[in-house]
Amino acid sequence: MRLHVTDHPLVAHKLSVLRDESTPSPIFRLLVDELVTLLAYEATRDVRTEPKEIRTPVTTTTGVKLSDPSPIVIPILRAGLGMLDGMTRLLPTAEVGFLGLQRDEETFEAVTYANRLPDDLTDRQVFLLDPMLATGGTLVAAIDYVLERGAHDVTAVCLLAAPEGLQVVQDAIGDRVDVQVVVAAVDERLNDKKYIVPGLGDAGDRLYGVV
Repeated sequence: MRLHVTDHPLVAHKLSVLRDESTPSPIFRLLVDELVTLLAYEATRDVRTEPKEIRTPVTTTTGVKLSDPSPIVIPILRAGLGMLDGMTRLLPTAEVGFLGLQRDEETFEAVTYANRLPDDLTDRQVFLLDPMLATGGTLVAAIDYVLERGAHDVTAVCLLAAPEGLQVVQDAIGDRVDVQVVVAAVDERLNDKKYIVPGLGDAGDRLYGVV
């Protein structure tokens, strides 16, 4: 597993506003969208391309295009849905899948409740979107899910991560596949309710309200 913590003043600024409990949902959603676009720039640094002959107004030259098969972006419902537009803004040709995972609040294990993914992800670059990497269980389950379908190049984009969750992912995935985790910050720890500290609260509730 490779970890990339994005070190940029705009990322730090937007994250600070997200952490503020007084930030209302409309502003929270807007800032998540903007922040994910900045994270996506780093997450797609190794996206695969191939040469393409093009003609400019002056001459012909060799440019690049995204390789086939196209990448696939998979938000983990429901909170990951708030990150989708920010990611596809940089990858407009990517396909989009959906994976519904939720944490059992008693066992803290990830439970799958929805899946809209291709059966075969062989040779596809996969981008998983989930705001909070807390215990790591949800992300491990999502990674295992796409690996079972043939993926071997997976990048997870998260707003925040806890050290405990990162260790769980490292222990579960190791070096058996190429997995990268791109985050805006690694926070201090998890509390006894498995929330990230200092964190920003429940990302899903702050994006969409309590349902």
